[in-house]
Amino acid sequence: MSAQKDRWISSLVFLLLCACSIPRSGSTGLQQEQSPQQYFSALEAGKASLAFFTPSVSPGAQPFLEQIESSAEALQDYGISVVKVNCPREDVSRYCGKENALRKAFLFRGNRLIREFPTDALFDVNSIVANVLFALLFNEVKYVETLADLENTENVLKGKSNMVFAYVPATGTAEHRAVMEAAFVYGTIHQFVLTTEVALLKATSHDDPDVSSAQLLFCHCQQATEPSQPCRRTALGQPLTLLNIHRHLKLMGAPLVTEIAEDPEKVSTVHLQLGLPLVFILSQRETYEADRRTAEFVAWQLLGKAGVALLSRDLVDLNVLHRSNVALKTPQEGMPIQYLVLEDTDEVITLVEDKNKVKQIQEDEQQEEEEEDEDEKENNNQDIQDDQVLEAVSRDKKRELPLEQILVLTEENFHSSLSEAARTVVLFYASWEAVSLAVLRSYSEVAAHLKGTPGVLLSRVNCWDWPGLCSQENVTQFPAIRIYREGQRPVTYDGMWGTEELSSFILLSRVPCPLKLATMEEAEGYLRGEFPSELPSHPHTSLLGVFSTATNQAREAFEEAGNILSGHVRMGMYFEDDALALSRKYSVSPPALLLARGGGQSMEGIALSKYSTQDMVQMIRYELLDIFPEITVSNLPQYLQLGKPFLILFSAGDISQMESKEMLKLAKGRPQQAFVACWLNLKKTPVGHGILRTYFSTMPSLPVLLWVNLHAGGQVFKFPSEQSITEMNILSWLEKLQAGLEIPSSTLSEEDWKPPLPAYDFLQMMEPPVPELSPHTSSHPGDTPAQRPPKSPGGDPAGGDSAIREEPSQQSTAQEGGSPGRGLRGTAPRLSARDKQGKRHSEL
Repeated sequence: MSAQKDRWISSLVFLLLCACSIPRSGSTGLQQEQSPQQYFSALEAGKASLAFFTPSVSPGAQPFLEQIESSAEALQDYGISVVKVNCPREDVSRYCGKENALRKAFLFRGNRLIREFPTDALFDVNSIVANVLFALLFNEVKYVETLADLENTENVLKGKSNMVFAYVPATGTAEHRAVMEAAFVYGTIHQFVLTTEVALLKATSHDDPDVSSAQLLFCHCQQATEPSQPCRRTALGQPLTLLNIHRHLKLMGAPLVTEIAEDPEKVSTVHLQLGLPLVFILSQRETYEADRRTAEFVAWQLLGKAGVALLSRDLVDLNVLHRSNVALKTPQEGMPIQYLVLEDTDEVITLVEDKNKVKQIQEDEQQEEEEEDEDEKENNNQDIQDDQVLEAVSRDKKRELPLEQILVLTEENFHSSLSEAARTVVLFYASWEAVSLAVLRSYSEVAAHLKGTPGVLLSRVNCWDWPGLCSQENVTQFPAIRIYREGQRPVTYDGMWGTEELSSFILLSRVPCPLKLATMEEAEGYLRGEFPSELPSHPHTSLLGVFSTATNQAREAFEEAGNILSGHVRMGMYFEDDALALSRKYSVSPPALLLARGGGQSMEGIALSKYSTQDMVQMIRYELLDIFPEITVSNLPQYLQLGKPFLILFSAGDISQMESKEMLKLAKGRPQQAFVACWLNLKKTPVGHGILRTYFSTMPSLPVLLWVNLHAGGQVFKFPSEQSITEMNILSWLEKLQAGLEIPSSTLSEEDWKPPLPAYDFLQMMEPPVPELSPHTSSHPGDTPAQRPPKSPGGDPAGGDSAIREEPSQQSTAQEGGSPGRGLRGTAPRLSARDKQGKRHSEL
């Protein structure tokens, strides 16, 4: 119904404009009457007429008669007839008397007099039309004199209808006529308010207004649903003419933001039809709500100057740069749409108000792309050689990632989503950054692997779209994984980014660390590998802390260490009355650690002598290292941090049972404290080929046993190939090395092996500082943090296993800057890096 009404009004205004613009000859609109009796007898009920009474002969009336006759046709368009009544000489009635003849004009509705007009107020066509319409619309167009009157009118209209407020310097002017003609057409839709008071104009204007010019404001009172909420006001920027007022009201009635799901080249809106540009805000599904708010903010700023549309990238395949976030369509036919990259909404507004801005932005973008191309050419070799992650992501850029199981988080749903599960895993990443995309690939595999796992919700935040949220959560590098638990501070994952490592961390974090066991049967079952269903089954070492009632200090330190190592270590704790009996089975006394290696195949008891949390964390990490580990890319940093020489056996596959037995005997012996005994399978870890080529000019025959001291001198010694690998032969050879009787096969360069760029220093990212301990952490009086590892096989003094860092609470983090709605979301280039990935990744 409203659409039909709008079309009817538009058609009527169009006809009125056409009627006003058609030249007319003569005075066909002026009705001649013979006598007052004939005039009054012909009046029709409800019909308006403007009459003037004149003697048959009156030479001084000619100028007025010309103006009144000229206005006849204009008034006839509004259903108002203009009548000239000839007064007989002898008629001295109210209308024909000498006092009224040609001094006044009379406006009737039917036979009821509405108003008398002095003829000097009807000095031209504009004044006649304006005053007549003003009199007829007296109840529809309110005249206000004070700011209080205006505010009272607005308060009555709030939540109901809108208001058109006009200031004219004086009544009877062309601007006054335009307002009255608009009110005649639109008065049933909007409340028209008129004033001639300069003080009221100044009170409603932010700047110093020109009081000599007419002004018109459209007041959006219908949207003000609360009494305290002010009505937004949009000024007419053009001169006050009927055509401009009609155009302005059409724009005010158009949708604030139009949602587009088709080719923007085919889009036509009322703004384009009225000669105004159309601004597109490019959006995507994950950032729709924020993009919608941004579009609405821009639309309010450009209301009356341009239209704003929300263009969905998910529904329209755009053949434009992925980092483009704004498009501009001009009303000129044949002009292509301009796709641009803008930083904030201020630039969008400037784009419309300054026509030269588009050309300037395009020139700047072209120059930036040329500079980037030159930089790419210069760094091409470096990128290929050193940034293998970027190379892999670029090579696989067309692969569509299965992200259906991962919840997308935004500023709107971030905090509410944290309460949907017992543990919410959040990946903070940037869609332009190669390492982030590589981790996202692993993360999607983790989501598929953990699908249906109760109490775990996997989610992601694209910091490209939500920099404020990532800043608020204190995310300082990408990617980052946090686990949020209700009522606890979030913890950050600092381990390897592989699927297996991530899955294990998430599953281990589901249960308390340490897990408190209630009976000796449960404790012994735990050591045998009988775990709760929440704990993943894997052959790694399980650790059980045993404490008596007299060792509360050690128990509290153990619990604190468990909180720090949660997700990385499988820890249990037993402190019942029969704890002493359990520990004596393994020849130790409480407090003690019991280690079950290989799924309970090997048991070991270790007495605790230091009770500080930091010592406990370091000891646990140290003891959990394998005695004779297989070196892989994942665990190499853990053993490098020990700072010891490597006795490493390179093999073309799995080592033989005999070799494994002899090396294990060596590793368990006393001399192993001075070095790391390990092996490397070149089939599983092909990087070993490159290591051997660095050590030797030609590839040696396998297996080969080497002594490598990476931390002092860089000398590489090769075990004699003619000797069999036995504990006795190796010990004899090591004695010769210690005595200086062996010649190194090669010596590594003393030059530091540093990555060419800080961004490639992935090992440094995996070496977080030891977590700060809470103020209530227990420690033994006089104890200081351990400087050396405990004298125990395969230790790690520096904490090889990457631990988790507790993050500041949300209340203590930095607040997000900027006002709401001012920043462009979606594909906005909020970060300095440029999105050069494939389509699938750039849309994440």
